Amino acid sequence: MITAGIDVGSISAKAAIIKDHELLGSCVILTGYNSRNAGRQVFDRILSELHLSESQIDKIIATGYGRNSIEFADKAVTEITCHAAGANFLNPEIRSIIDIGGQDSKAIVINDKGKVQDFSMNDKCAAGTGRFLEVMARALEVDLDAFGELSLQADNIASISSLCTVFAESEVISLIAKGEKRENIIAGIHASIGSRVMAMGKRIGITSPVMMTGGVAKNIGVVKALEEKFNTPIIVSTHAQVNGAIGAALIASTLS
Repeated sequence: MITAGIDVGSISAKAAIIKDHELLGSCVILTGYNSRNAGRQVFDRILSELHLSESQIDKIIATGYGRNSIEFADKAVTEITCHAAGANFLNPEIRSIIDIGGQDSKAIVINDKGKVQDFSMNDKCAAGTGRFLEVMARALEVDLDAFGELSLQADNIASISSLCTVFAESEVISLIAKGEKRENIIAGIHASIGSRVMAMGKRIGITSPVMMTGGVAKNIGVVKALEEKFNTPIIVSTHAQVNGAIGAALIASTLS
């Protein structure tokens, strides 16, 4: 049985193909302004890369921000459920997940079967998300891809007290005006994200082992900040960004 998962987020669209519980491949593209088109494009691309035709795909599940716009999917499933399934597939020992995407962040507790036990979600504010980091990168005139490594060079973590993106940006601009080093400001930004996520995690009782998923997992500075806040190693899979799509494809294999 060959199944597909399509995860359309606010920043990127991801697709994964599973055959008999084995990951055949995955793909990531930018979502752009049209989530419906992004879902179709990322699906067509993964099919092309794996030399498959759409008729060979038995079931398709859509998830993420734009899941309801994927009309060719057999079903739409919440990303919380899909991230749980994906994390369990990638590492069955995982009991908690921190997922930071483009527009929201989540803390999830799962059991040994990859089922959600509890979760906490921030989807009302951009603070601590990929969009938040994009705004901060523009304010600092630094490439977002360099954020992680730069923050590791900090000699003093700057204080970013506001949890609001707009006010936090004002704080960053003030710190720049005072001559604070970019590295210290970026480390402060990451620390503020860590504090926000830790507050979510405490509400649901996050326990180790912990996996981080979502595009922000590629930022080693955020991972380090989270490790310090939770006082535990954070596992980051090479498939962190496509974890939701993998989970969706796995759930698709259970459809009749």
